Amino acid sequence: MTEPAPFQRYLDLAPERNCGLALQIQFEQEFPKFQLVSEEQSDVVHPPYQWTIKQVIGHLSDTEHVFAYRALRFARGDTTPLPGFDQDAYMLKANFNDQTYPQLLEELTTVRRSTIALFASLPEEAFDREGTASGFPWTVRNLGRCCVGHVRHHLEIVQRRVGGA
Repeated sequence: MTEPAPFQRYLDLAPERNCGLALQIQFEQEFPKFQLVSEEQSDVVHPPYQWTIKQVIGHLSDTEHVFAYRALRFARGDTTPLPGFDQDAYMLKANFNDQTYPQLLEELTTVRRSTIALFASLPEEAFDREGTASGFPWTVRNLGRCCVGHVRHHLEIVQRRVGGA
C-alpha cells in the first residue's frame, strides 16, 4: 500500500509499528507538556503562525476525531471512500478562542482517551485493514500513527512558540 503523501510528515514522526502503545505512551509522556502553556500564552498568535495555541489544541482534537472515525470505519471492514476535510474551513466555524485553555485541553484529553480505547479494542488483523480517505489509501495502523505524529508535529511548534512547554 502506498503511504498517504500529504500526511507523510506525520508518519515519519511516528515510526512505531504498535500505534496503540504509541498513543498511550504519548498521552502519558508528551501530553503533560501542553499543561505548561498559560492561558495568556494560549491566546497569542506567534508569527509566522496564523492560529493561537488554543486554536492549535482545538485543531488537534478535531483532527484526531476525524482520524479515529476513519480508523473505526476501516477496522470494521467498511471500504467506502471517505472525503477529506479542510482544516481551515473547520477553523472558520470553530469557537476555540472563546473557550478557556483548560477546557480545550480537557477535550483533547477526552478525545485521546477515546482513541486509545478504540485502538486497544482492535484485534491485531484490523491494523492492516485498508480504506481510502481524502483520495489516498490508508491502513488502520497508519491512521493511528498519524494521530501520534500529528500531535508531535504541533507540540514541537507549541514548545518553540512558548519556550519550553
